[in-house]
Amino acid sequence: MLAGVAYVLGVALSYLIGSVPFGYLIGRVGGIDIRRWGSGNVGATNVGRVLGVRRGVLVFALDTLKGAAATGLVGRTFAGLFGADAALLAVLCAAAVTLGHSFTCWLRFKGGKGVATALGTWLVLAPIPTLIVLGAWTAVVGVSRYVSIGSIVAAALLPPVLVLFNRSDLHSVLPELVFAGLLSVLVILKHVGNIVRLVKGTENKIGPLFAKSVRPPKPRSSTQT
Repeated sequence: MLAGVAYVLGVALSYLIGSVPFGYLIGRVGGIDIRRWGSGNVGATNVGRVLGVRRGVLVFALDTLKGAAATGLVGRTFAGLFGADAALLAVLCAAAVTLGHSFTCWLRFKGGKGVATALGTWLVLAPIPTLIVLGAWTAVVGVSRYVSIGSIVAAALLPPVLVLFNRSDLHSVLPELVFAGLLSVLVILKHVGNIVRLVKGTENKIGPLFAKSVRPPKPRSSTQT
């Protein structure tokens, strides 16, 4: 009974933590609604494109931190208090905080693409595999100069890297593997618009993304998600 309370409360609180739209709030501090600028996304990349690299990095750090906080602090604290399965609750909280970021209740269930928040969760769940995937993301972005390609590659790599590191006992990490697989699907679906722009040759590279000056807002009717 108490374990069930831990799962419900942990997931609910994690979702609310993930729902805090740092990109939107920092845009408001800068006097704009970030949803009407650049790509219209509230994630770190669009904030960096519109408001500059410093604010983009700040949003990335805050989004990563909320993922780690929900997975590590909320998951483990509630498990300790109510006697729930700590590993399972951590994964559930990780999934909830990622969904909160991508579908925030404060912005009509529209949000970021979940990459930074998911990074925070995985730094808690599986640090070494996560650092390997992060290295792959860095290499792909460095060579291609496309953040979107790096994010898609990293999402696709996570499940096989986890399998490689746990091949002797996959059953023990089954919740993590399920979460990794679903996360890969979510990240790729969230990047469908980027994939279309890549095919068309209109996707922004990392240089223009982090311009120092603010670009003019686009018309409301052309807001991309």
